Amino acid sequence: MKRRDGEPDKPRPSAYDKALGLLARREQSRRELRRKLDQGGYAGDESDAALSRLADQHYQDDERFAGVLLRNRASQGYGPLRIRMELKTHGVSDAAIRRLLDESGVDWNANAAAQLRRHYGGKPATDRAGQGKRAQFLLRRGFAAATVRYATHAEVDDADEES
Repeated sequence: MKRRDGEPDKPRPSAYDKALGLLARREQSRRELRRKLDQGGYAGDESDAALSRLADQHYQDDERFAGVLLRNRASQGYGPLRIRMELKTHGVSDAAIRRLLDESGVDWNANAAAQLRRHYGGKPATDRAGQGKRAQFLLRRGFAAATVRYATHAEVDDADEES
């Protein structure tokens, strides 16, 4: 067949080549690759074979993907609850998520306090409403309630020490 401009059509890459090209750009979960191959019109058995081959060759690994995503999101200031939910949408198992979060070595308390400083400029809350706003901000970013309490109270304690 020819395109409108008279040039012949390029042959369509195999599901393996398409998935490998996607992985060359960034780490992707198996579920994400499967969805993209399905959208590209590849047959289910061809997609399954391609994904299995990529996994066998260690080009695609959900554990590695999850670790990269966890480190990336933690460095962007997101908390473990938000990261957990995002990993679940990518098809990562609960056991793997739990293990990765436990082994991550991220200081969630320090991360939450840093987010408060970044977002509010280091100015402590002057009233309950301000403290509530800060708590809601951290909760939306996926921090646990205990971490939020620590960060908001640490902010108040820091302000008292400076006075």
